[in-house]
Order: sequence, then C-alpha cells, then structure tokens
Amino acid sequence: MIATRLTRIKPSPTIAVSTKAMELKAAGKDVIGLGAGEPDFDTPENVKEAAIAAIKRGDTKYTAVGGTPELKKAVAAKFKRENGLDYTPAQIVVGTGAKQVIYNALMASLNPGDEVIIPAPYWVSYPDMAILAEGVPVIVACPEKNGFKLQPADLEKAITKKTKWLILNSPSNPTGAAYTAKELKALAEVLLKHSHVHIMTDDIYEHLIYDGLEFATIAQVEPKLYERTLTINGVSKAYAMTGWRIGYAAGDKNLIKAITDIQSQSTSNPCSISQAASVEALNGTQAFLKEWVAAFQKRRDMVVKALNEIPGISCAKPEGAFYLYPDCGGLIGRTTASGQVLKSSDDVVAWLLDTALVAAVQGSAFGLDPHFRISYATSEALLQKACERMREACSSLQAKAA
Repeated sequence: MIATRLTRIKPSPTIAVSTKAMELKAAGKDVIGLGAGEPDFDTPENVKEAAIAAIKRGDTKYTAVGGTPELKKAVAAKFKRENGLDYTPAQIVVGTGAKQVIYNALMASLNPGDEVIIPAPYWVSYPDMAILAEGVPVIVACPEKNGFKLQPADLEKAITKKTKWLILNSPSNPTGAAYTAKELKALAEVLLKHSHVHIMTDDIYEHLIYDGLEFATIAQVEPKLYERTLTINGVSKAYAMTGWRIGYAAGDKNLIKAITDIQSQSTSNPCSISQAASVEALNGTQAFLKEWVAAFQKRRDMVVKALNEIPGISCAKPEGAFYLYPDCGGLIGRTTASGQVLKSSDDVVAWLLDTALVAAVQGSAFGLDPHFRISYATSEALLQKACERMREACSSLQAKAA
C-alpha cells in the first residue's frame, strides 16, 4: 500500500528526538530537552489579541488560497522596510509554515533529475523534500574551519547543467552561522555566471542575530539576482509563533502562481485566524525583539563557555539563531561506564540521553559529523543544569584505546 517514493526519505530526526524525550518525561524521567527548534518565549500579547479580535468579528471562513490581501500587504511592507526589496501581491504567497512554502516551491519547479545544491550542515528536511519532488540533492560540505559557510569555490564546483536551485539558510539551522553581505556578494559573483541556477533563501531566523551583525539576504545584496531568488521567511521564530503555522515567500510571479496552484490542491488557505495574527506581528511593535535577542545572546555565550570546558567537546560561537553545533570528535572512540565504545554522533547523543538525560540531535542528521546540535531556546537554569550533566557524563568516559 505504501508508495515507493517513501523508501527514499526518512522521518525528521529532530521530531524523533523530541518525541523520545517526551516519552521519557512521561515515564517520570527528568529529561532536559535541547532538541526542539522553537523559542521558549510566549507569543506577544498584541498578536494574541489580534487573533481574538479576528475570531470575534467572524474571520473564520476560507481565505484566498495564497493568503489574505491584508497579510500580503504586510509581507510586502516587511520586505521593503527591513530588506529593501519591492514585491507586489502577485509575487507573494503565504503558506502553512515556511516548510510548506519550501516544499511547494520544489514541487512546483523540479523535474526528475534536477539538482539542488544544499550546503551541509543543513536543515534536515531540505534533502528529503528535494527527493520527494524527484530532484537530486547535491550536498556540499561546509566544515567548521570555514565557519560552516559555503565558499564560492565550492559552489562553483557543485554547479552543473542540471542545477536548478541553491538553498541558502542564514542564520543557519543547525549551526547558527550567518552570512555577511560581503560573503553573500562573493557567492553572488559565482551565481551571476550561471543564469540557469535559482536561489532559495530561507531567512526564518533573520531577527535572531547577535554581536551587532547586520542581517543580509542575497536578493538585497545583489539586485541582479532578484528575478532568480525566492526569498522565504515566516513568523514562527522571531515572534514565537511556531504553532500558528504561517510562512511566506516572495519571488517570480509565475513561480508564486505555481506554488499557489499546488497549495490549492493540497491544504488550500492557511488558517484565517493565524493570518490575522500574523498581520499584527509584522505591522505591530517590534520592541520585544531587542529583549529576546539579548536573552538569546546571553544564553549562547553561557553555553558556549560551558561546552568548551567539557572534556572531548569544543564549540564555536555562532552569529545567529538559537542553536549550537559542538564538535564531539574528542568523544569518539572513548568507552562508557557500561563498556560501550562511542563510534559516532548517533552513539554520543543516545548515550547523553540515557546517561545525562539531555536530549540533543546527532550531527549525522544534518549532514556533517562529528557534531551534535543543541538548542538554547530554554531557560538559563535548565541550560546550566544540562551542561553540568553533560560535563559529569563526559568526565566518566574512559580514554581511547591506544
């Protein structure tokens, strides 16, 4: 009964980790979950009030498939205000989360055998979504020595006649790495030489950026790429609205129409109440973001310091998002108290969950090892406790065999 295409993809590892952590908690275990990719802050009050008002005035019917005129107007204003990009309503689509928009865009544009360049480490869903759309993921390693960022020379080598898309995610999930305008300009110089390559830029963590770094997106940095770029964003991370499920994109109107057509035959319109709330999120006060960003930066600095004090672990300081991608290479080959030899990041995170009751996600899920991802989108007290548990567990490991 099951379609053969499903044999080529795997369930989301991040969801699997969160599910196992919840099961252990339900069994009475004091698990600290550092696997989830969502802010621990609550949705701002003005956004919640806008949703309540929408319910009371009866905005509970179907909307236009690709988003209400009010939300498209708010999205266009956001792109102009924050990114210097001009889009008309016909160039904008709203979906049930940025994830749906990305999936629909790949379904709308890929023919069998078309290649999608995906820098690794990558968000776990990019390769599988490309495969479901009959595309071929082309994974380009971006190691820590390069700041986990795609280098122009490596991009050039990866491009072929079959390349349809390059996916860029900045700040990145899982590393938190963020491209500067200068770095994007260097990638743009390569892309300008290959007019058949389109760029899908996932900017969902745009507002979570630290140390005074200014966010940049590639269509803004290189206007000549405007027509070839699909700029994707949403309200989930910046506004703590993960459960509201609203994402949006802007780009070529023919592609936007194709994405909308696919959506019309799958989910139809996003939730009407969530759309009304998102209008307020984009148009309303942004003052809280400064406080949230400061809190995330403080947590980042605290956890980076603590991780670098743990034997066998090293951790770079990322520019954005709320993830860390520590190197656990120093733990590989060491032996646990039960006699198990840790052979991979999969072994490391499974052992940390069983021994330290700390849930993280293995680096193999993101395409670059030996690393693991932790989210610091939780309280300082829990983060401190998690780091203490990991330190104690790692200190108990026996040295590598000679």
